[in-house]
Amino acid sequence: MTTTSPTPATDTGTDPAEIVTDCGRRASAAAPRMAAASDHEVAQALRGMAALLAETADTVLAANATDVEAAERAGTTSALVDRLRLDPGRLDGLAQSLLDLADIATPAVDTVLEERPDGLRLIERRRPVGVIGANFEARPNVVIDVASQLIKSRNAGVLRTGGAALASATALMEAVVAPALAGAGLDPDAVVLVTDPRRECAVELVRHPDLVPLVILRGSGDTTRSLGLEAAQHGVRTLAHADGGGVLYVDRAASVELAHQMVTSSIDRLGVCNRLNLLLVERHRWDEMLPGLTALLDGHGLRVSLPPHTHALGHEWALDDGNEATVTVAPADGPADAAAIANRETSGLAAAIATADEAAARVFLDTYAGTGAFWNATTRLLDGVKLRRVPETGINVDHVPGPRGPVVFTDLCLRQYVVVPASTAIGHPE
Repeated sequence: MTTTSPTPATDTGTDPAEIVTDCGRRASAAAPRMAAASDHEVAQALRGMAALLAETADTVLAANATDVEAAERAGTTSALVDRLRLDPGRLDGLAQSLLDLADIATPAVDTVLEERPDGLRLIERRRPVGVIGANFEARPNVVIDVASQLIKSRNAGVLRTGGAALASATALMEAVVAPALAGAGLDPDAVVLVTDPRRECAVELVRHPDLVPLVILRGSGDTTRSLGLEAAQHGVRTLAHADGGGVLYVDRAASVELAHQMVTSSIDRLGVCNRLNLLLVERHRWDEMLPGLTALLDGHGLRVSLPPHTHALGHEWALDDGNEATVTVAPADGPADAAAIANRETSGLAAAIATADEAAARVFLDTYAGTGAFWNATTRLLDGVKLRRVPETGINVDHVPGPRGPVVFTDLCLRQYVVVPASTAIGHPE
């Protein structure tokens, strides 16, 4: 397999608009070939990425160590360093997810919606977007996650991350993604990385609807919202993952063991969006449950924020530098009230109920309007690999039609209506 990789976009002495435009043009030139890729070529590219993650692990981990050391010298918090760090186990997990993705059948391009009485056939056709941008936080695994979803959906892409993860991202692109594309007979420019860390490049990424009509935005809420506003002003559509924070409601009918189990399973990582952020306890169990839950959280090194709160109830601690190891705890007056609090106070990412009472669970699940609702299961499951068995490009919590929850390759398409004579074979499998 060839190990040729594309030349980095440019250097920091070049105007950001020129850098992003160059990346967009390269990806646009590669997009038609990507859209026409066969199932075999797509699977070969994904399997090639998995193999190269193992073959070039030393190179990737050395680049990642440079990023981690720089972050630690800069005083970056442990939760954010955890997001940044790669290790052999995480690389193995990424490789396995690529192999699993390669084996998943791609949905049919054409779906017959109706054989019409006027002798026509109505078909819904899935088409690639073309070029999709992605701006993401200092998590180098996102390079592989997003690139794999672009390849599987037959889209080209322009990726951009900040300086904190740039050495890792560059190594993954040059040692894994580009050579895997080339080895499958596809254009290595189908996925391009912006190698300039300046924030102006992120802004430019959402200013070119002719080159990059759709951009995936991940990261801190304020940054993502500002980029979303910039995109709207330039006619670029976005899939934004700005805010998170998991909610757990401990119901009157929850055993102590179940409550403790669900809390523990929800705090294994603190720098992620779907971790336990707001813990609600049924008011009649408050005095009984609170000491044990507080001790449990304290035993895991977390600080508990108790009433009266001096912050918004749904404040997302994972994005609060220096305070990531915090969980807000508050009472709720039953499952309907708990769900209403989650709807009103949080981003709507995910909420769970711990209870042995099915009626209470139904009330909670029917009232909560967020992206993921869970009964006796942790909100940590709201993740592409854990929930849908494929990597995600991000988690969308918008209250509008379109992809919601973990966004995966099946979401990265355009719907087209095709009308043909019913006598033709178009729309039916051969």
